[in-house]
Amino acid sequence: MSDRDFDVILAGGGLAATLAAYRLRQIRPELSVLVLEADDKLGGNHTWSFHTSDISEDAWEWIAPFVAHSWSEQQVRFPKHTRMLKSGYNSIFSETLHAAAFPVLKDSVRFSARVLSVSPHQVVLSGGEVLRAPCVIDARGMGRVDNLTIGYQKFLGLVVRFERPHGQPYPIIMDATVRQRDGYRFVYTLPFTDDTMLIEDTYYSDNPAIDAHTHRDLCLDYARERGWAVAEIEREERGVLPIVLGGNVDDILEKNADGVPALGLRGGFFHHTTSYSFPFAVRCADAIARMDHLTSESLHRLTVRWAHQHWSEQRFFRLLNRMLFWAAKPQTRYRVLQRFYDLNEPLIERFYSSSLTLADQARILIGWPPVPIHKALRVMGETRVNPIPQPVSSPS
Repeated sequence: MSDRDFDVILAGGGLAATLAAYRLRQIRPELSVLVLEADDKLGGNHTWSFHTSDISEDAWEWIAPFVAHSWSEQQVRFPKHTRMLKSGYNSIFSETLHAAAFPVLKDSVRFSARVLSVSPHQVVLSGGEVLRAPCVIDARGMGRVDNLTIGYQKFLGLVVRFERPHGQPYPIIMDATVRQRDGYRFVYTLPFTDDTMLIEDTYYSDNPAIDAHTHRDLCLDYARERGWAVAEIEREERGVLPIVLGGNVDDILEKNADGVPALGLRGGFFHHTTSYSFPFAVRCADAIARMDHLTSESLHRLTVRWAHQHWSEQRFFRLLNRMLFWAAKPQTRYRVLQRFYDLNEPLIERFYSSSLTLADQARILIGWPPVPIHKALRVMGETRVNPIPQPVSSPS
Protein backbone atom coordinates (compact mmCIF):
# COMPACT_ATOMS: atom_id res chain seq x y z
CA MET A 1 0.00 0.00 0.00
CA SER A 2 1.19 3.54 -0.73
CA ASP A 3 1.65 6.14 1.99
CA ARG A 4 -1.78 7.57 1.20
CA ASP A 5 -5.24 6.24 0.46
CA PHE A 6 -6.80 9.72 0.29
CA ASP A 7 -5.67 13.33 0.35
CA VAL A 8 -8.03 14.34 3.18
CA ILE A 9 -9.90 12.18 5.71
CA LEU A 10 -12.55 13.71 7.98
CA ALA A 11 -13.54 11.73 11.07
CA GLY A 12 -17.20 12.45 11.70
CA GLY A 13 -20.01 13.37 9.33
CA GLY A 14 -21.70 16.15 11.26
CA LEU A 15 -22.14 19.78 10.32
CA ALA A 16 -18.51 20.96 10.36
CA ALA A 17 -17.08 17.94 8.54
CA THR A 18 -19.84 17.87 5.92
CA LEU A 19 -19.46 21.56 5.08
CA ALA A 20 -15.66 21.24 4.90
CA ALA A 21 -15.83 18.22 2.59
CA TYR A 22 -18.48 19.90 0.43
CA ARG A 23 -16.40 23.07 0.07
CA LEU A 24 -13.28 21.05 -0.73
CA ARG A 25 -15.20 19.27 -3.49
CA GLN A 26 -16.23 22.64 -4.92
CA ILE A 27 -12.87 24.42 -4.80
CA ARG A 28 -10.37 21.51 -4.84
CA PRO A 29 -12.02 18.77 -6.96
CA GLU A 30 -8.61 17.23 -7.69
CA LEU A 31 -8.28 16.12 -4.05
CA SER A 32 -9.55 12.72 -2.93
CA VAL A 33 -11.66 13.28 0.20
CA LEU A 34 -13.22 10.74 2.55
CA VAL A 35 -15.81 11.45 5.26
CA LEU A 36 -16.24 8.72 7.90
CA GLU A 37 -19.70 8.72 9.47
CA ALA A 38 -20.84 6.22 12.10
CA ASP A 39 -24.52 6.62 11.17
CA ASP A 40 -26.27 5.89 7.87
CA LYS A 41 -26.60 9.56 6.82
CA LEU A 42 -24.81 12.86 7.24
CA GLY A 43 -25.73 15.35 9.94
CA GLY A 44 -27.37 13.18 12.59
CA ASN A 45 -30.76 14.44 13.82
CA HIS A 46 -30.51 18.19 14.35
CA THR A 47 -31.85 21.58 13.37
CA TRP A 48 -29.26 24.35 13.02
CA SER A 49 -30.30 27.99 12.86
CA PHE A 50 -28.52 31.27 12.23
CA HIS A 51 -29.24 34.94 11.69
CA THR A 52 -28.85 36.27 8.17
CA SER A 53 -26.30 38.83 9.34
CA ASP A 54 -24.09 36.02 10.73
CA ILE A 55 -23.06 34.96 7.20
CA SER A 56 -21.19 36.96 4.57
CA GLU A 57 -22.75 37.57 1.16
CA ASP A 58 -20.02 35.47 -0.48
CA ALA A 59 -20.77 32.53 1.81
CA TRP A 60 -24.47 32.72 0.97
CA GLU A 61 -23.68 31.75 -2.60
CA TRP A 62 -22.56 28.28 -1.60
CA ILE A 63 -24.59 27.57 1.55
CA ALA A 64 -27.95 28.37 -0.06
CA PRO A 65 -28.68 24.70 -0.99
CA PHE A 66 -28.48 23.71 2.68
CA VAL A 67 -31.06 26.22 3.95
CA ALA A 68 -34.47 24.62 4.47
CA HIS A 69 -36.38 27.69 5.67
CA SER A 70 -35.81 31.44 5.86
CA TRP A 71 -37.88 34.13 7.53
CA SER A 72 -37.61 37.91 7.26
CA GLU A 73 -38.38 38.57 10.94
CA GLN A 74 -38.45 36.91 14.34
CA GLN A 75 -40.06 37.52 17.71
CA VAL A 76 -39.10 37.34 21.39
CA ARG A 77 -41.56 37.24 24.27
CA PHE A 78 -40.93 38.09 27.92
CA PRO A 79 -43.22 38.85 30.86
CA LYS A 80 -42.64 42.61 30.48
CA HIS A 81 -42.51 42.97 26.71
CA THR A 82 -42.89 41.30 23.32
CA ARG A 83 -40.70 42.47 20.46
CA MET A 84 -40.53 41.83 16.74
CA LEU A 85 -36.99 41.86 15.33
CA LYS A 86 -36.71 42.76 11.64
CA SER A 87 -33.62 40.66 10.97
CA GLY A 88 -33.60 37.50 8.89
CA TYR A 89 -33.49 34.05 10.43
CA ASN A 90 -32.70 30.72 8.78
CA SER A 91 -32.77 27.02 9.59
CA ILE A 92 -31.10 23.89 8.26
CA PHE A 93 -32.20 20.32 8.95
CA SER A 94 -30.02 17.24 9.03
CA GLU A 95 -32.11 16.02 6.10
CA THR A 96 -31.38 19.10 3.99
CA LEU A 97 -27.70 18.96 4.93
CA HIS A 98 -27.53 15.37 3.71
CA ALA A 99 -29.67 16.02 0.62
CA ALA A 100 -27.52 18.96 -0.49
CA ALA A 101 -24.11 17.49 0.33
CA PHE A 102 -24.36 13.82 -0.58
CA PRO A 103 -24.87 14.26 -4.36
CA VAL A 104 -21.70 16.39 -4.41
CA LEU A 105 -19.67 14.09 -2.17
CA LYS A 106 -21.03 10.81 -3.64
CA ASP A 107 -18.32 8.17 -3.16
CA SER A 108 -16.44 10.41 -0.71
CA VAL A 109 -18.56 9.27 2.24
CA ARG A 110 -18.38 5.96 4.08
CA PHE A 111 -21.32 5.26 6.38
CA SER A 112 -21.43 2.90 9.38
CA ALA A 113 -17.74 3.69 9.84
CA ARG A 114 -16.83 3.86 13.51
CA VAL A 115 -13.52 5.55 14.23
CA LEU A 116 -11.33 3.92 16.85
CA SER A 117 -8.43 6.38 16.76
CA VAL A 118 -6.94 9.21 14.74
CA SER A 119 -3.38 10.43 14.24
CA PRO A 120 -1.94 13.07 11.91
CA HIS A 121 -1.69 10.72 8.94
CA GLN A 122 -4.03 7.82 9.60
CA VAL A 123 -7.42 6.75 10.96
CA VAL A 124 -8.05 3.35 12.51
CA LEU A 125 -11.60 2.02 12.28
CA SER A 126 -13.23 -0.16 14.93
CA GLY A 127 -12.75 -3.27 12.78
CA GLY A 128 -9.01 -2.65 12.56
CA GLU A 129 -8.89 -1.15 9.05
CA VAL A 130 -6.26 1.58 8.66
CA LEU A 131 -6.83 4.51 6.30
CA ARG A 132 -4.02 6.94 5.43
CA ALA A 133 -3.93 10.57 4.27
CA PRO A 134 -1.55 13.55 4.48
CA CYS A 135 -4.39 15.46 6.14
CA VAL A 136 -6.62 13.95 8.83
CA ILE A 137 -9.31 16.15 10.45
CA ASP A 138 -11.22 15.27 13.63
CA ALA A 139 -14.80 16.58 13.80
CA ARG A 140 -16.49 14.02 16.05
CA GLY A 141 -18.11 16.45 18.49
CA MET A 142 -16.91 17.92 21.75
CA GLY A 143 -17.49 14.96 24.04
CA ARG A 144 -16.41 15.31 27.66
CA VAL A 145 -14.18 18.21 28.73
CA ASP A 146 -13.15 17.76 32.35
CA ASN A 147 -11.39 21.06 33.06
CA LEU A 148 -13.77 23.52 31.41
CA THR A 149 -16.24 25.40 33.61
CA ILE A 150 -19.60 25.29 31.88
CA GLY A 151 -23.34 25.54 32.19
CA TYR A 152 -25.73 23.81 29.83
CA GLN A 153 -28.16 24.69 27.12
CA LYS A 154 -30.36 21.63 26.89
CA PHE A 155 -33.43 21.08 24.81
CA LEU A 156 -36.01 18.66 23.54
CA GLY A 157 -37.94 19.58 20.42
CA LEU A 158 -40.92 18.07 18.61
CA VAL A 159 -41.74 18.67 14.97
CA VAL A 160 -45.52 18.48 14.97
CA ARG A 161 -48.34 18.64 12.44
CA PHE A 162 -51.47 20.42 13.59
CA GLU A 163 -55.07 19.67 12.72
CA ARG A 164 -55.49 23.25 11.44
CA PRO A 165 -53.15 26.08 10.36
CA HIS A 166 -51.32 27.54 13.36
CA GLY A 167 -51.34 31.16 12.14
CA GLN A 168 -47.75 31.97 13.24
CA PRO A 169 -45.77 33.13 10.17
CA TYR A 170 -42.46 33.90 11.94
CA PRO A 171 -40.12 32.15 14.42
CA ILE A 172 -40.39 32.93 18.11
CA ILE A 173 -36.77 32.41 19.11
CA MET A 174 -37.50 32.94 22.82
CA ASP A 175 -40.86 32.73 24.57
CA ALA A 176 -39.95 33.26 28.22
CA THR A 177 -43.55 33.92 29.31
CA VAL A 178 -43.72 30.20 30.19
CA ARG A 179 -43.34 28.95 33.76
CA GLN A 180 -39.68 29.15 34.80
CA ARG A 181 -38.07 25.93 36.03
CA ASP A 182 -34.61 24.33 36.09
CA GLY A 183 -32.84 27.64 35.40
CA TYR A 184 -33.82 29.90 32.52
CA ARG A 185 -36.57 28.25 30.47
CA PHE A 186 -38.02 29.36 27.15
CA VAL A 187 -39.91 27.79 24.28
CA TYR A 188 -38.52 28.08 20.76
CA THR A 189 -40.88 27.70 17.79
CA LEU A 190 -40.10 27.52 14.07
CA PRO A 191 -43.08 27.43 11.67
CA PHE A 192 -42.16 25.31 8.65
CA THR A 193 -45.51 25.20 6.86
CA ASP A 194 -49.01 26.46 7.63
CA ASP A 195 -49.64 23.41 9.78
CA THR A 196 -46.19 22.12 10.86
CA MET A 197 -43.81 23.55 13.44
CA LEU A 198 -40.85 22.77 15.65
CA ILE A 199 -41.73 23.32 19.32
CA GLU A 200 -38.63 23.15 21.50
CA ASP A 201 -38.50 23.25 25.30
CA THR A 202 -35.12 24.88 26.09
CA TYR A 203 -33.15 25.57 29.30
CA TYR A 204 -30.04 27.38 30.43
CA SER A 205 -29.51 24.99 33.31
CA ASP A 206 -26.94 24.01 35.92
CA ASN A 207 -27.27 20.33 35.02
CA PRO A 208 -27.37 18.39 31.73
CA ALA A 209 -30.16 15.95 32.59
CA ILE A 210 -33.08 15.70 30.18
CA ASP A 211 -36.34 14.17 31.40
CA ALA A 212 -37.70 13.30 27.98
CA HIS A 213 -41.22 12.47 29.18
CA THR A 214 -41.58 15.79 31.02
CA HIS A 215 -40.13 17.86 28.18
CA ARG A 216 -42.43 16.22 25.63
CA ASP A 217 -45.44 16.98 27.81
CA LEU A 218 -44.32 20.61 28.19
CA CYS A 219 -44.04 20.98 24.41
CA LEU A 220 -47.53 19.59 23.94
CA ASP A 221 -48.87 21.72 26.80
CA TYR A 222 -47.46 24.80 25.08
CA ALA A 223 -49.27 23.86 21.87
CA ARG A 224 -52.56 23.47 23.74
CA GLU A 225 -52.09 26.80 25.51
CA ARG A 226 -51.62 28.46 22.12
CA GLY A 227 -54.83 26.84 20.88
CA TRP A 228 -53.10 24.36 18.54
CA ALA A 229 -54.41 20.80 18.27
CA VAL A 230 -51.58 18.37 17.47
CA ALA A 231 -52.51 15.74 14.89
CA GLU A 232 -49.12 14.03 14.69
CA ILE A 233 -45.58 14.16 16.08
CA GLU A 234 -43.33 13.81 13.04
CA ARG A 235 -39.89 13.95 14.64
CA GLU A 236 -38.12 14.46 17.96
CA GLU A 237 -34.67 15.89 18.62
CA ARG A 238 -32.76 16.62 21.78
CA GLY A 239 -29.34 17.88 22.77
CA VAL A 240 -27.04 19.26 25.46
CA LEU A 241 -24.75 22.13 24.45
CA PRO A 242 -21.98 23.82 26.44
CA ILE A 243 -22.38 27.35 27.81
CA VAL A 244 -18.79 28.30 28.64
CA LEU A 245 -18.23 30.18 31.90
CA GLY A 246 -14.48 29.94 32.27
CA GLY A 247 -11.35 27.92 31.78
CA ASN A 248 -8.88 27.92 28.94
CA VAL A 249 -9.08 27.04 25.27
CA ASP A 250 -6.46 24.35 25.92
CA ASP A 251 -9.07 22.62 28.10
CA ILE A 252 -10.96 21.99 24.85
CA LEU A 253 -7.97 21.18 22.67
CA GLU A 254 -6.04 18.92 25.06
CA LYS A 255 -8.34 15.94 24.49
CA ASN A 256 -7.55 15.95 20.76
CA ALA A 257 -4.84 13.72 19.35
CA ASP A 258 -1.49 15.48 19.05
CA GLY A 259 -1.07 17.17 15.70
CA VAL A 260 -4.60 16.39 14.44
CA PRO A 261 -6.64 19.48 13.47
CA ALA A 262 -10.14 19.64 14.99
CA LEU A 263 -13.29 21.32 13.69
CA GLY A 264 -16.74 22.14 15.06
CA LEU A 265 -17.36 21.83 18.78
CA ARG A 266 -14.28 19.61 19.07
CA GLY A 267 -12.14 22.53 17.92
CA GLY A 268 -13.97 25.03 20.14
CA PHE A 269 -15.73 26.84 17.29
CA PHE A 270 -19.09 27.92 18.67
CA HIS A 271 -20.70 30.98 20.24
CA HIS A 272 -20.08 30.73 23.99
CA THR A 273 -23.47 32.18 24.97
CA THR A 274 -25.85 30.90 22.30
CA SER A 275 -23.93 27.73 21.30
CA TYR A 276 -24.68 28.56 17.64
CA SER A 277 -22.04 26.84 15.51
CA PHE A 278 -23.18 27.13 11.89
CA PRO A 279 -21.48 30.49 11.05
CA PHE A 280 -18.15 29.24 12.38
CA ALA A 281 -18.45 25.95 10.48
CA VAL A 282 -19.03 27.93 7.27
CA ARG A 283 -15.97 30.14 7.80
CA CYS A 284 -13.70 27.21 8.66
CA ALA A 285 -14.88 25.18 5.67
CA ASP A 286 -14.21 28.00 3.24
CA ALA A 287 -10.77 28.79 4.69
CA ILE A 288 -9.68 25.13 4.64
CA ALA A 289 -10.75 24.67 1.03
CA ARG A 290 -8.63 27.67 0.01
CA MET A 291 -5.40 26.42 1.59
CA ASP A 292 -2.62 25.84 -0.95
CA HIS A 293 -0.83 23.06 0.95
CA LEU A 294 -3.30 20.98 2.93
CA THR A 295 -1.62 18.71 5.48
CA SER A 296 -2.39 17.81 9.07
CA GLU A 297 0.64 19.79 10.19
CA SER A 298 -0.27 23.01 8.36
CA LEU A 299 -3.97 22.80 9.21
CA HIS A 300 -3.28 21.95 12.85
CA ARG A 301 -1.18 25.09 13.24
CA LEU A 302 -3.98 27.10 11.67
CA THR A 303 -6.87 25.62 13.66
CA VAL A 304 -4.99 26.01 16.95
CA ARG A 305 -4.38 29.66 16.11
CA TRP A 306 -8.05 30.09 15.17
CA ALA A 307 -9.13 28.43 18.42
CA HIS A 308 -7.01 30.75 20.57
CA GLN A 309 -8.21 33.79 18.65
CA HIS A 310 -11.83 32.66 18.93
CA TRP A 311 -11.46 32.06 22.67
CA SER A 312 -10.14 35.59 23.11
CA GLU A 313 -12.97 37.06 21.02
CA GLN A 314 -15.53 35.18 23.15
CA ARG A 315 -14.26 36.58 26.47
CA PHE A 316 -17.12 39.05 26.90
CA PHE A 317 -19.71 36.34 26.20
CA ARG A 318 -18.23 34.18 28.96
CA LEU A 319 -18.61 37.15 31.32
CA LEU A 320 -22.28 37.43 30.37
CA ASN A 321 -22.65 33.70 31.01
CA ARG A 322 -21.22 34.05 34.50
CA MET A 323 -23.64 36.92 35.15
CA LEU A 324 -26.47 34.66 34.02
CA PHE A 325 -25.43 31.51 35.88
CA TRP A 326 -23.66 32.83 38.98
CA ALA A 327 -24.97 36.33 39.68
CA ALA A 328 -28.66 35.74 38.93
CA LYS A 329 -30.95 33.38 40.80
CA PRO A 330 -32.02 30.47 38.57
CA GLN A 331 -35.70 31.46 38.67
CA THR A 332 -34.92 35.08 37.70
CA ARG A 333 -32.35 34.47 34.94
CA TYR A 334 -34.97 35.41 32.36
CA ARG A 335 -34.69 39.05 33.50
CA VAL A 336 -31.15 39.23 32.09
CA LEU A 337 -32.41 38.29 28.62
CA GLN A 338 -35.52 40.41 29.04
CA ARG A 339 -33.33 43.48 29.52
CA PHE A 340 -30.96 42.49 26.71
CA TYR A 341 -33.80 42.37 24.20
CA ASP A 342 -34.69 45.96 25.06
CA LEU A 343 -31.44 47.11 23.42
CA ASN A 344 -31.21 48.41 19.85
CA GLU A 345 -31.53 45.86 17.07
CA PRO A 346 -28.13 46.41 15.35
CA LEU A 347 -26.44 45.68 18.70
CA ILE A 348 -28.47 42.47 19.04
CA GLU A 349 -27.37 41.43 15.54
CA ARG A 350 -23.73 42.09 16.43
CA PHE A 351 -24.17 40.03 19.59
CA TYR A 352 -25.25 36.99 17.58
CA SER A 353 -22.49 37.45 15.00
CA SER A 354 -19.83 37.79 17.76
CA SER A 355 -18.88 41.25 16.50
CA LEU A 356 -19.69 43.45 19.49
CA THR A 357 -17.81 46.74 19.71
CA LEU A 358 -16.41 48.05 23.00
CA ALA A 359 -19.27 50.55 23.00
CA ASP A 360 -21.73 47.66 22.61
CA GLN A 361 -20.17 45.85 25.55
CA ALA A 362 -20.38 48.95 27.69
CA ARG A 363 -24.02 49.49 26.68
CA ILE A 364 -24.89 45.93 27.71
CA LEU A 365 -23.22 46.25 31.13
CA ILE A 366 -24.09 49.85 32.08
CA GLY A 367 -27.05 50.08 34.40
CA TRP A 368 -27.23 46.31 34.81
CA PRO A 369 -30.43 45.90 36.87
CA PRO A 370 -31.20 42.17 36.63
CA VAL A 371 -28.44 41.02 39.04
CA PRO A 372 -27.14 42.44 42.35
CA ILE A 373 -24.05 44.59 41.77
CA HIS A 374 -21.99 42.82 44.45
CA LYS A 375 -22.63 39.47 42.75
CA ALA A 376 -21.84 40.93 39.35
CA LEU A 377 -18.47 42.18 40.60
CA ARG A 378 -17.61 38.76 42.04
CA VAL A 379 -17.90 37.03 38.66
CA MET A 380 -15.89 39.51 36.59
CA GLY A 381 -12.83 37.24 36.52
CA GLU A 382 -12.71 33.77 34.98
CA THR A 383 -11.67 32.04 38.19
CA ARG A 384 -13.55 28.83 38.75
CA VAL A 385 -15.31 29.92 41.92
CA ASN A 386 -18.34 27.74 41.29
CA PRO A 387 -17.58 24.65 39.18
CA ILE A 388 -20.57 23.12 37.41
CA PRO A 389 -20.90 19.41 36.50
CA GLN A 390 -19.50 18.41 33.12
CA PRO A 391 -21.51 17.53 29.99
CA VAL A 392 -22.58 14.06 28.95
CA SER A 393 -22.93 15.06 25.31
CA SER A 394 -22.59 18.09 23.10
CA PRO A 395 -24.44 17.76 19.79
CA SER A 396 -24.29 20.68 17.40
